[in-house]
Amino acid sequence: MSADGSPAHVLVLGGTTEARRLAQALAGDPSYRVTTSLAGRVSAPVLPPGEVRIGGFGGPGGLAAWITDHRVTHLVDATHPFAERMSFNAAAGAALSGVPLLALRRPGWSPGPGDDWHFTDSLDEAALRLPELGGRAFLTTGRTGLHTFAHLTGTWFLVRSVDPPQAPVPPRLEVLLDRGPFTLDGERELLARHRIDVLVTKDSGGAATAPKLTAACEAGIPVLVVRRPPVPEGVARAESVAAALEWLAAAAGA
Repeated sequence: MSADGSPAHVLVLGGTTEARRLAQALAGDPSYRVTTSLAGRVSAPVLPPGEVRIGGFGGPGGLAAWITDHRVTHLVDATHPFAERMSFNAAAGAALSGVPLLALRRPGWSPGPGDDWHFTDSLDEAALRLPELGGRAFLTTGRTGLHTFAHLTGTWFLVRSVDPPQAPVPPRLEVLLDRGPFTLDGERELLARHRIDVLVTKDSGGAATAPKLTAACEAGIPVLVVRRPPVPEGVARAESVAAALEWLAAAAGA
């Protein structure tokens, strides 16, 4: 509860499974009012419980103004681990408005026995190294970065995304419209049917899309893994919804 006895208003910057689960937990607790903000990049997003707003804030100043106007008491950045710009805007907006900020980030993936992983720091570097690893690529880095690979005329791509990608795209391309979670059997069949010999992914973490990594390991397929971008320094972090709830309870009681 807030100091005046009203429910604490938590603004969740969402778009991830963890954001939806956090909103679900808060929506069932009368001590909280939860609003989830979605960027609007997906045409038919899975809406969480509670209040929802869609669209950008107009930078840190706009976010701070929205926080103040709507009497937000706590801010949780539960965006995708690769939503670098939004995370830095969240840190700046929280500083301007004076509300506590938590970054909710699921743990990244780690290679295990038998994995043939090749780490890169960017999509540009991944595109540079891709041709040396294979000629039939399963590209799971999201449709917004597909232009980075558009110049690779000798590589055949299978791209999986929720919405169709926009040009520019690689000339040899097949698009699979689908939304996770995905099964191990399904990923095995997909890799075999399309004769995939290299997988490209971001280190998104989580279980929903991890079966592709197991399937690639079983098939002896190399994996290009794009490392996560840096996050703002000095921001409290949690790796699970349970930990985020503990942080909110402690922050609300402070």
